[in-house]
Amino acid sequence: MLLLVAPALATVAVFAFIGSWNNFLGPLIYVNTTEKMPISLALRLFQTLHSAEYGLMMAASTITTLPIVALFFFAQRYFIQGIVLTGLKG
Repeated sequence: MLLLVAPALATVAVFAFIGSWNNFLGPLIYVNTTEKMPISLALRLFQTLHSAEYGLMMAASTITTLPIVALFFFAQRYFIQGIVLTGLKG
């Protein structure tokens, strides 16, 4: 039964990772030092420091999204497997 649930578990794991990766409000309230900031909060701090330099902002945003894109490509086979299993009858 675990083989049938694996695509759903992979989807939940990816969504949980994205939710914790993009968490902004909690660390904004609780974290006081820049060394302990998550990447989304550090990106906002970077934006306030370099607001007119669009090249640097685009590079920082790209670096921020790279782990999520990499996780999607590693978990993509589970998504496809879930779609394929949904269409089977029998």
